[in-house]
Amino acid sequence: MATKVALVALVVAVSTLPAQAPQDGRALLDRMRTAYAGKWFKTVTFTQQTIRTRNGVTDTTTWYEALLTPDRLRIDIGDPKNGNGVIYTADSLYVVRGGAVTRSLANGNPFLPFVAGVYAQPIDTTLRQIAPYKFDLTRLRSDTWENRPVYVVGSSAAGDTTSPQLWVDKERLVLVRMIAAFNPAQPAEVADVWLMDYRPVSGGWLAVKVDIRQGGTVVQREVYSDWRGNVDLPAEFFVAQMWNAVPHWHR
Repeated sequence: MATKVALVALVVAVSTLPAQAPQDGRALLDRMRTAYAGKWFKTVTFTQQTIRTRNGVTDTTTWYEALLTPDRLRIDIGDPKNGNGVIYTADSLYVVRGGAVTRSLANGNPFLPFVAGVYAQPIDTTLRQIAPYKFDLTRLRSDTWENRPVYVVGSSAAGDTTSPQLWVDKERLVLVRMIAAFNPAQPAEVADVWLMDYRPVSGGWLAVKVDIRQGGTVVQREVYSDWRGNVDLPAEFFVAQMWNAVPHWHR
């Protein structure tokens, strides 16, 4: 009986030990995928107040966003009835004006692999999508961010604030900070992005406040409201050439 009690106590003790740290950035991404595989929201919609500051001038607009896991983001800029906005994939951008595609660029959204893709697609796909941002996945250390323990990928020293890097909450396994040049053609334009105030949404998490900083100054602040997970949205809603073919979720 004493042996059985001792075995139970050992099992309980082992189960409460902290998870072993991943060996590198790839292993961390794989841990993120495994933790939420089959659980992450399929879609999420939200209204975004976007506050931009350029050359001392501040402009505030309302965006209506819809995310389709793993790799589609539609942003209606201003009133959706005007037909203005963009559709992002992880590696492309389609600009829409008046309901028609006016241009396309090979410049995707760097957040898509981390806010959706990593949780719902093969790890090799995620690695391919993030390759242009030059994160050194062999570098991995522990740190603290907003009083929570985090893993830092891409940096070996606490004082390093310029190397491309990812900060991932150890418990929730969500991205809380990213430092990178979002446009590979302009590597000198490094942004420091803080993803804050995470809220649970339909099996996943959504940061409802985001700051984009350059040179220590917030150049864009995003504040989300009215978020909803697993909204029924047809695939056509995320096709730029079919911008007005499907009723908008906000109407």
